[in-house]
Amino acid sequence: MASSIPKTSWADDVDELEPKNEDFVDENGIRVVIEYSLNDEGKKVKITRKIKRTLQKSIVEHAVAERKKWAKFGAEKGREAGPDRATTTVGENVTLKLSAGNKAGESEAAPEDNLKQQLNKAGAGKVVCRLCKGGHFTAKCPYKDTLGGLETADAGTGAGDDDSHEPLSLPSLGAPAGGKYVPPSMRGPGGTRTAGPPGGGNRDDLPTLRVTNISEDTQENDLRDLFSRFGRVARVYIGRDRETGAGKGFSFVSFEDRAAAQKAIDKVHGMGYDNLILSVQWSRECLLF
Repeated sequence: MASSIPKTSWADDVDELEPKNEDFVDENGIRVVIEYSLNDEGKKVKITRKIKRTLQKSIVEHAVAERKKWAKFGAEKGREAGPDRATTTVGENVTLKLSAGNKAGESEAAPEDNLKQQLNKAGAGKVVCRLCKGGHFTAKCPYKDTLGGLETADAGTGAGDDDSHEPLSLPSLGAPAGGKYVPPSMRGPGGTRTAGPPGGGNRDDLPTLRVTNISEDTQENDLRDLFSRFGRVARVYIGRDRETGAGKGFSFVSFEDRAAAQKAIDKVHGMGYDNLILSVQWSRECLLF
């Protein structure tokens, strides 16, 4: 019985062989990559890519240039320098441009300013303080402690009173005529200095001595024992470092009696204490009296 196997031509076998991809560099230095693939219609197409390389020089840091000379390790050990296309994808350089108008650096407006702007846009009028008639809220008035009682006094006046009132004069908070600064608690009428209440109840009115050239190990109790022999000591303060807590070499000793403080200066100034020579003087506040 004759065989029914169909005979095939050797040309059909040649057509079924797939061509190999090609990758070479031509005489002009252009790299040519030829690939074969099937398109959407199932037809075999040939794709040719030509790549031209250009040498571009750039100035980089010394550390970056040194890293490029390092020997490869791991899976890339023993290969040539430079990125390998099989394992590395070289992307484009991305430059970062910083704009001057950064919203994060702008300061936010205060809630009080925003409320003022909303009132002005709505036509509600200008914000006026009920005490000093300034352009701020009454709760934010700097003279509310001084003029606070005037608002209730004006509210209690009847309709039959005389309408002619003299304008309110704000208290003078400036410096006195002498040009020296005086704390508000010590200012009298017209900005003059007052000696304070009798009896020396305020701690700022106490006669205070400045003691310098003391050791770092000196404690408050040590100075209190040293100066208490001349009179009653009100308080002792030693200047210390915030981080280490060690003394800075100076202190302030306050007495209740000025005569006792003067006696302490005469006796302790220039005396040796803890291998050092103490220096005792009046503090600046006491020199003003």
